[in-house]
Amino acid sequence: MSDSVPGAESLGRAWLNRLAGVPGEAAFGQPSVIYADAKLGADTARFVAVAPDPNARFPRARTGEVGLEEGWTLARLLRETRTADDDTPSRRPIVAVVDVVGQAYGLREEMLGVHLACAAAADAYAQARLAGHPIVALLVGKAMSGAFLAHGYQANRLIALRSPDVLVHAMGKAAAARITRRPVEALEALGERVPPMAYDIQSYAKLGLLHQLVYGVNAEAPSEADVERVRAAVQDAIDDIRRRGDTDLSSRLTSPEAQHLRAASIEARRRLAQQWDADV
Repeated sequence: MSDSVPGAESLGRAWLNRLAGVPGEAAFGQPSVIYADAKLGADTARFVAVAPDPNARFPRARTGEVGLEEGWTLARLLRETRTADDDTPSRRPIVAVVDVVGQAYGLREEMLGVHLACAAAADAYAQARLAGHPIVALLVGKAMSGAFLAHGYQANRLIALRSPDVLVHAMGKAAAARITRRPVEALEALGERVPPMAYDIQSYAKLGLLHQLVYGVNAEAPSEADVERVRAAVQDAIDDIRRRGDTDLSSRLTSPEAQHLRAASIEARRRLAQQWDADV
């Protein structure tokens, strides 16, 4: 669910433009999905972001949400990227620049299948990853709810800026407060004791899901040195993907943080796999 503010600045667009060095262009004429192809080390990487479109046909998707048009456009862009590289010796890196405030929930969106659009985007990212594209998700702003699942969460590696602008959760604070019938202050206090309930990126990092948390970068007004530091972090993640040769998400379970804070989840997965593979 989204707690977006009309007219909110798009950190995703700003960071894509700075990292690529050129303005992002609308994918297939869809202004809310932008991309740019630019040099990154020895590669030409494809940078992808979702940005607000105040003139979107669907009002629920005008301030950075992932809705029907965003989901299907992301899916088409990722699938065409994968297909274009089928005959190349090395598939290009894909960098998902993430600043998404939630999925676009509304009556029309539900009737027209927003869940299918978001699922198609997630599947397209996963298929590109399994095909061998090194995919890095760079969290520069909000990574909320199904929007993050559709745009970024299927990446081989997750990188985030250590900034108060970077928030990760299943839903916005106001929406969570309405559903749980608790004040926002009570939810924030709960997050201090239970990291999975928190919104700040430091708590999210404790879960062991991040490849790197980049410190000392101004998310809203990065200097050229900030941009170069982030570009180097993305390049390091791409090199790590290629060095390890993994196309799955297993790295999220092997970090020391995951081994500590997600030990029960890891054990549950082990037992499920054991039962699944057992002879009947």
